Amino acid sequence: MQTQTGDDLMARVLAHANDDDVLGSAANDLLEEVFAGYPVDNLRRLLRSDHEKIVRTGAWLLSELGELAAPLADELPALLASPLRQVRFFAVEAVLNAGDADGPLAARALALVRDGDDAVRWKVLSFLSAAETEQLAAGAEALEDAELKGLTEWLVRLDSEEVDPREVVARLEGGDRTARMFAAAAAARLSDEDDTNLLAHAATAEDEEIRSFALEQLDDLQ
Repeated sequence: MQTQTGDDLMARVLAHANDDDVLGSAANDLLEEVFAGYPVDNLRRLLRSDHEKIVRTGAWLLSELGELAAPLADELPALLASPLRQVRFFAVEAVLNAGDADGPLAARALALVRDGDDAVRWKVLSFLSAAETEQLAAGAEALEDAELKGLTEWLVRLDSEEVDPREVVARLEGGDRTARMFAAAAAARLSDEDDTNLLAHAATAEDEEIRSFALEQLDDLQ
């Protein structure tokens, strides 16, 4: 059976915003078309749509494309600031997957560690734990918020300096939620299959957000 072209799939996505089954199927096929060479710039039509589900679909596609999404990097600041929680979620993923040391863009993603939505904060935790050191360093340099800047610089230093586990534990047990989240990310970055002590400690935290993140990270290491 002949497959649909990228333009046909784009039209299908735009025409079926209220049909989740059709929308999901067309979006998956469109993703394959982009990987096969369909111009990624055409996805701007989705990202600039007035329909919430279309924008969310475009943001999801962007999050799946990794470095191929580079031509659409200029769309990410608006997506990171979107009033739609799922769009912000996918936008953070897109910044992480791009792996680009774009300081202002990384800083915008890092700032969402204080987002009001727990799913978005969880995605930023994943960003903090998985981002390359260069991406975090670029983000730290661009951050204007003094606390976030200091915490991000601390996380960067942990990648090159000898770590005192007590420092991570102290932040995990401290009263500042933002610091606890950076400490949980530090525990993830410093843990591997042979040493999960910091993550195991994080998994006992009273803070449910930290505890569930640490438990998931531990599962991934097993």
